[in-house]
Amino acid sequence: MSTLDEQALIAFRHELHRYPELSNEEFETTARLRAQLEHHEIRILDLPLATGLVAEIGSGEGPLVVLRSDIDALPIEEQSDVSFRSERPGVMHACGHDFHSCAALGAAILLKQQEAQLAGRVRILFQAAEETGQGAPVLLATGALHDAAVIFGIHNDPTLPPGVIGSKAGPLTAAVDRFKVTVRGIGSHAARPHESIDPIVIAGQIVTALQTLISRNAPSNDNAVVSVTQIHSGTTWNVIPDSAWLEGTVRSFSAETRELLSQRFHQIINGIAAAFNAQVEIDWQAGPPSVVNDANWVEFALEQASQSGFEARVVEASPIGEDFAFYQQALPGAFMMIGTGEPYALHHPAFRVNDDVLAPTARYLSELAVKALVKAS
Repeated sequence: MSTLDEQALIAFRHELHRYPELSNEEFETTARLRAQLEHHEIRILDLPLATGLVAEIGSGEGPLVVLRSDIDALPIEEQSDVSFRSERPGVMHACGHDFHSCAALGAAILLKQQEAQLAGRVRILFQAAEETGQGAPVLLATGALHDAAVIFGIHNDPTLPPGVIGSKAGPLTAAVDRFKVTVRGIGSHAARPHESIDPIVIAGQIVTALQTLISRNAPSNDNAVVSVTQIHSGTTWNVIPDSAWLEGTVRSFSAETRELLSQRFHQIINGIAAAFNAQVEIDWQAGPPSVVNDANWVEFALEQASQSGFEARVVEASPIGEDFAFYQQALPGAFMMIGTGEPYALHHPAFRVNDDVLAPTARYLSELAVKALVKAS
């Protein structure tokens, strides 16, 4: 029977948590993971990756199953009360990627102990740069997922109780688009506004009009979100400035709605600019698409959750973003939410993960991979 040193795995997670690194800067994290894998004699593929790595267990002509974890942190100053707080100012594992990578490492250790009995190969991705949405496309470009039968991913979920694994068929997370709009008008003295093309008034009109982007364009049964999160203009009380800029995000779950919202966004803003005789620049940055789970593999993964001692739940879709979606454009996949039941949300400065869930999640992933190899055969 496969065994796992739970305390050692938890201690390693604490080590990763102490030394977080931002997207595409995960050099030490990669080295630490590499050392752990080499210690357990788990082979690492030679791939053109600056950060992150891919391990492989098993051999032969059987199917290839992929487990994905992520390793990067966020630009957040940690405010949690854990004894292993981040020692890097302004950088924190506030999304639990240290938990994800250690769960995948634990699964790799367990799979290595039964390598001779595997009905194929398991590749385990320790992916960089999830938070920027750039990591998955880079890893796909290496060919590491070529001919894979299925990919599974996990994310901790503090809104679910410990002992629960949740997911659903179809869209699970939202497509993420980011926008920045710069309004260029004409400045003037605040006492002579008729001589200006006031960018603050125009920006205000844009913010108001964007509230109709969802309510008057997206179907009522197709959830979507638009949020303006920054607006900046001016430097003093008695001068109308010549420019303003605002920034925010649009989230959607269907490809059709995503395209419609992008079109209407540009039409609304360009129309307002024309009405006020101003110039606008729109910087629309398309992020990851929606995670769309394969119905058969999600059902399989939830069944395995029950067999692994978890409570399996069908959950609602969430408007968070996740670049795991890029993998699902290349092969079938299922993304699972692991309940941790902690009080602080993802990306909160006081966020933390329940260590008691780590070893059970590692066991779940290893058992899921073993059974998936048999199913894929």
